[in-house]
Amino acid sequence: MKTNILLIAIGGLFGSVTRYLSVVYVTKLIPGQFPFGTFAVNVIGCLAIGIIYGLSLRYLWFTTEWRLLLATGFCGGFTTFSAFALENIQLLQEANYGTFALYSITSFTLGLGAVFAGLSLTKIGL
Repeated sequence: MKTNILLIAIGGLFGSVTRYLSVVYVTKLIPGQFPFGTFAVNVIGCLAIGIIYGLSLRYLWFTTEWRLLLATGFCGGFTTFSAFALENIQLLQEANYGTFALYSITSFTLGLGAVFAGLSLTKIGL
């Protein structure tokens, strides 16, 4: 258990730093109102977690420890949107359409609502 937590922590450290540097770089490269930095991180993170998950299913050398380091740790630190997207794809692959719709819609609406509530509680508001 301690090894798993350490692997996730190391991956998360590198993922978080990579996210920050990527957002800064992309924002300087493409300035504007649209949050291209975060958008790019989310898309790249989804591609990365798809590759990692696919490799872990295909190759025996891709152990649980590698998946914890790279998918849970790095991708989790880089963007949790990648985990959200992977979980939705898995629900669709399992033909859990109702759960997919419920998870997607409630995550989006409650997430926005929670941010709004947090801002309201701190009197920042929209």
